[in-house]
Amino acid sequence: MTEEARNAQEGELVEVWREQGHPRAHVIKSKLEAAGVPATLAYDAAGLIYGLTMDGLGQVRVLVRAEDAELARELLNEEPTETEDEPESDAAQQTT
Repeated sequence: MTEEARNAQEGELVEVWREQGHPRAHVIKSKLEAAGVPATLAYDAAGLIYGLTMDGLGQVRVLVRAEDAELARELLNEEPTETEDEPESDAAQQTT
């Protein structure tokens, strides 16, 4: 039995992504939740309070239920579409 299968039986959360800093971690969490995958963030409060992002401080772990881990990793490893890369103002200029 795999570790994820054991975690699923126990109802535990597994890490699917690690990010340096909160802004990007919140974007990743939102992407998962928009696809129907509940996610939570785990982090050291000192990094958030003091804004430190070095030597492991400021790292944010994105956690999902074990049964959602495979889907979450697939979503996070997808290549962004052309419209996702394009800033909104550039897209508006090209259509006019």
